[in-house]
Amino acid sequence: QVQLVESGGGLVQAGGSLRLSCAASGRTFSTYAMGWFRQAPGKEREFVAAISWSGGSRNYADSVKGRFTISRDNAANTVYLQMNSLKPEDTAVYRCAFDYNPNGSSREAEYDYWGQGTQVTVSS
Repeated sequence: QVQLVESGGGLVQAGGSLRLSCAASGRTFSTYAMGWFRQAPGKEREFVAAISWSGGSRNYADSVKGRFTISRDNAANTVYLQMNSLKPEDTAVYRCAFDYNPNGSSREAEYDYWGQGTQVTVSS
């Protein structure tokens, strides 16, 4: 069992920035990948970003590429999502996800555990 706890969401004006954090605990074992997904009301969940265990492979959705940066601190079992130049269409519940496969996938079905989510609201 792995538990994931997100933090850092909130309300921000368009053009502003937020940094989300996700701390993993439990049976994390030695290596794992982490990702971020989001879901807005009335829309399907979508992939945002993922990072491999080593941090050497990072994957981003086209909609956030160049604006968002994913990173991790393995000593703290924590993944971050730095979000810059936020747009109203970024408004969603953001959830982090854990994958025992260390490579970092964009497929949500491949992730093993999910956080409860943190709300990000971007006003225009």
